[in-house]
Amino acid sequence: MADSARVDAWIWAVRFAKTRSAATEACRAGHVRINGERAKPAQRVRSGDEVRVRVAGIERIAVVQQTISKRVSASVAATCMIDLTPPPPPAAERELVPQRDRGAGRPTKRDRREIERLRGRGGPPH
Repeated sequence: MADSARVDAWIWAVRFAKTRSAATEACRAGHVRINGERAKPAQRVRSGDEVRVRVAGIERIAVVQQTISKRVSASVAATCMIDLTPPPPPAAERELVPQRDRGAGRPTKRDRREIERLRGRGGPPH
């Protein structure tokens, strides 16, 4: 294969992004880093580079093994990188977000203060 490829094409080819345009937008939004530096969509990626991509709130970390610019099967894409992404925390350890009942309307001032206190941003309790 080639010795370098565009980073947006590589992200799309190894299936970090669903579409090429989504990969390009991630680069423009600053969600892609190559060796710690923000990457533009046309920046070249080479073997050995560390690529960090933030997709759907999850940071994916990979070391480029092989540069590709065409989308391939998932099994072939897995051989083109070393995935260093840490596993997600178990469901029991994830942060709980309070949910309001559907149709309950806007929170009252008292409800809002309770929510802020739960999130750790509230003032002293009354």
